[in-house]
Amino acid sequence: MSDIYSEITPQVTRLAKEAEKISLIDPEMYEKYEVKRGLRSISGKGVTAGLTEVSRVVGKQKEDGVYKPCNGRLFYRGIDVSDLINGFYTEGRFGFEEAAYLLLFGSLPGEGELQRFSDLLKEYREMLPTNFVREIIMACPSSNMMNVLARSVLTLYAYDEQADDTAIPNVLRQCLQIISMLPEISVYGYQIYQHYYNGKSLYIHPSNASLSYSENILHLLRKDMQFSSLEARLLDIALVLHMEHGGGTNSTFTTHVVSSSMTDTYSVFAASLGSLKGPRHGGASVKVVQMMEDLKKNVSDWKDEEEVAEYLRGILSRENFDHSGQIYGVGHAVYSLSDPRAEILRSYAKILCEEKQISDEYNLYCLVDRLSPKVIGEKARIYKGVCANVDFYSGFIFSILNLPVELFTPLFAIARSVGWSAHRIEELSNHGKIIRPSYQPIGDSKDYIPMKKR
Repeated sequence: MSDIYSEITPQVTRLAKEAEKISLIDPEMYEKYEVKRGLRSISGKGVTAGLTEVSRVVGKQKEDGVYKPCNGRLFYRGIDVSDLINGFYTEGRFGFEEAAYLLLFGSLPGEGELQRFSDLLKEYREMLPTNFVREIIMACPSSNMMNVLARSVLTLYAYDEQADDTAIPNVLRQCLQIISMLPEISVYGYQIYQHYYNGKSLYIHPSNASLSYSENILHLLRKDMQFSSLEARLLDIALVLHMEHGGGTNSTFTTHVVSSSMTDTYSVFAASLGSLKGPRHGGASVKVVQMMEDLKKNVSDWKDEEEVAEYLRGILSRENFDHSGQIYGVGHAVYSLSDPRAEILRSYAKILCEEKQISDEYNLYCLVDRLSPKVIGEKARIYKGVCANVDFYSGFIFSILNLPVELFTPLFAIARSVGWSAHRIEELSNHGKIIRPSYQPIGDSKDYIPMKKR
């Protein structure tokens, strides 16, 4: 029996060609009307659409009155994320809760404040509605965990008696509950997918209140619930680095746009999750791992710089990997010389690789990191330089941790839910107008033709 939701009939194919034909716009028209496609200039600089105090991304600095590329820096509420991570890591703390507090409330928490906030997140962790897993997640298993997240978050609306209340205290409560529940929803969705789609044994572990946010994710995911301290701390760092990246990312801008309509928190998160799901946004780390696996199969000597460079040239010429012409995990809209998140992940990936005795893989990633800008520069004009971005090393770390590829993007979403929350509260607190950009109509006027004369 055919599936009516996936079958493309000849009629639909014909209609699609017509729809695509009338939808195409001459690229010269964008220049004529000075339209910034993707809300970015030709140099990649984003169009300023708002103001934010949540975070700051630096990829250029002013020298002699001219902005020039510099080593990238990322600030959470004015604090360099490198200093933040170095602080909690060297002091032996997990950082997710501390970074979340900073982003949401604007300052670093004291010991007592951090403990109370961590306890609150653990309390909300236990509040996933009774039978939610069986009635919502199990009832409709999916092969894509981002869809599971979006559907589940929308369903949580029905369990909230104050779902439509947009007062800040209520919105904060909703955001904290969603942040706390996303790991369970993601992991349970994956376990159920593995059972129903791949015939694997089904195991559902309850959250452990004695564990940190990051430790609990590994506890939920691992069949034996076992993990090393280093594994948990590396996951923790990866989550902190994915928490926030300014208001201009696609999903965070979505948070602002949808929040400006004064809709409910659950709808906002579902929209942002839909944005992050896209391979141009949150799905990039998956493509990096797949690309590197293909490279390892087709390059005989991982230490031969010319052989690796030739493979990369083959990617750019659409001959290798997925024929997209793109070296995944390389290049960024803001960073030119370096992405601070990639730099941090690379340094900690080295430690993990040494522990797991897979330094050859680490060295290969570093080699591709180093060669890619050179190879790209041979083929195309580069306005501002290119560098490895956070996706290049996050996918590598997730794979070293033996995390399933189906959870790479959900882990990004779990972390970014904190940033979305801070931006939603910022949008609502400033009582801004509904975000409504302008589109220039360019079509000609036409007369209506009666049916008999068509």
